[in-house]
Amino acid sequence: MALTAQSTIADWLGDPVGGELIRGLLAQSGADPDSLTPVLGLPLQQLVVMSQGAMPQSVVDDLVRAANGGEIPEDAAPAGWVEQATPGRFSGKTVIVTGAASGIGKATASRIAREGGRVIACDIAADKLDAFRAELPNADIVTVAGDLTRQEAIDRVVAAAGERIDGLANVAGINDDFSPAGETPDAVWDRVIAINLTAPFKLMRAVIPAMVAAGGGAILNVSSEAGLRGNASGNAYTASKHGIVGITKSAAFMYGPQGIRVNSVAPGGVATGIPMPPHMSAEGSARLAPFQQAIPTVATAEHLAASITFLLSDDAVNINGAILASDGGWSVQ
Repeated sequence: MALTAQSTIADWLGDPVGGELIRGLLAQSGADPDSLTPVLGLPLQQLVVMSQGAMPQSVVDDLVRAANGGEIPEDAAPAGWVEQATPGRFSGKTVIVTGAASGIGKATASRIAREGGRVIACDIAADKLDAFRAELPNADIVTVAGDLTRQEAIDRVVAAAGERIDGLANVAGINDDFSPAGETPDAVWDRVIAINLTAPFKLMRAVIPAMVAAGGGAILNVSSEAGLRGNASGNAYTASKHGIVGITKSAAFMYGPQGIRVNSVAPGGVATGIPMPPHMSAEGSARLAPFQQAIPTVATAEHLAASITFLLSDDAVNINGAILASDGGWSVQ
């Protein structure tokens, strides 16, 4: 069977030719093959996203050619799990999705749009939002570019949605510098809390009146494995994601009687390529390293979109206040 960009990393490593190519590539960068253990089930193509620009598409294309006598096989079927959209699941619904220009937010917005929903796609990156909308020319997607830490941007999002808001997916977020509390800079704390916690709260506050008036709605806040434990990230990120769990449970309790469901998804390792800050804490990184190396598997953005859209959809009619660990089993270790 030919090795392609859609073949899993495990298949590449298990192949005599492909394994030698992958190990050679890792040796050039001084990396250990064991570093690929959490991503063995992902397609080789996913390394382009995970590398955050360090591995261009040409590297994967060259590997595929080298494994197939200089040719790239055509019509390769994707390896492993394949997303299966549910036609009409969001028909007639308007859903706001933040962070929609890339990663989990883009995968979520795409799936809702392909399942018939009207999507208000929000992100700070206007050019990437435009590119996303161009990928789905027949879908009902309204883009709103802006910094959601500013009230005027939130106001524009709600205005774009109109009177009816059926769902909100608070996905946008950033990493911290892995610093422990004793060394977290004010700038890191303020920015992470503003983007990861305050902005989602303000969007919830802005959409809830419309949902109350309509007699229902669904809100999904993306937390993290760092919202469930203390050894997954730094002080600011961990606090922000624990805060997301808190506002989710509080709103679920307060507004459940009015037909509004509020839930959260807590991802583990996800191959989204979210950039890390340029200056990482040496102390925090060293302390976290052995626990991060225990991640059982790394998911794709589409894996998380499947969990998120389930909780936003009517299929989750009886679920309110839940914190769904979509982490490949990391949280039970």
